[in-house]
Amino acid sequence: MTLLLDTHVLLWWLDDPLRISEEARDQISNPDNEVLVSAASCWEIEFKRSLKKLTAPEEIDDVIGQCGFGELAISIVHSIKAGALPLHHRDPFDRMLIAQSICESAFMVTHDQMFELYGVPLILA
Repeated sequence: MTLLLDTHVLLWWLDDPLRISEEARDQISNPDNEVLVSAASCWEIEFKRSLKKLTAPEEIDDVIGQCGFGELAISIVHSIKAGALPLHHRDPFDRMLIAQSICESAFMVTHDQMFELYGVPLILA
């Protein structure tokens, strides 16, 4: 199974994994699953860090690799899909993650139940 981590789930995994539901932790830890982190999440983390809205590891790309997570780049197809999504959610970072989840047939690991409105397969964190 392919999993795509929402940004807050990635941050919880790095800082306080017990904030994540047991089911989500089990799926993230399962070596049979491919766990992806979107470039959009790294962009969001760095953007919010620059605004002093959060703290996160300085070398987030290294930390993601150390966790064994794969990187998911933003493609033109992802961008087109994100722009075409219904406006249930206005956060551009979340819209990109939703589009990537749809395009990559990945389960979205999130605590945000608004994602359900898009019909993406979810694992609630």
